[in-house]
Amino acid sequence: MKAKTKKLADQRLARIEGQVRAVRRLVDENRYCVDVVRQVQAARSALASLETLIIEDHVDTCVEQALTKGSVGDRREKVNELVDILTGKKK
Repeated sequence: MKAKTKKLADQRLARIEGQVRAVRRLVDENRYCVDVVRQVQAARSALASLETLIIEDHVDTCVEQALTKGSVGDRREKVNELVDILTGKKK
């Protein structure tokens, strides 16, 4: 992972932690359901953004290296990994 990506990921993870703590607090305080759901949606959106950041970094580093320097098997493996994560397949 590139240093810039790692820094951005850490910042986003800190925000996500805060959002999850807020969800817990809202539930604990028996707050209005819609407020809880909105906070859950914000956390989900932040996780999706983090996922995109990491996938883009993966393509720029690991996949690019496999495509330019790797064997056919390495290329196939990286492409299959991307297809699996983008289609939601679990290993």
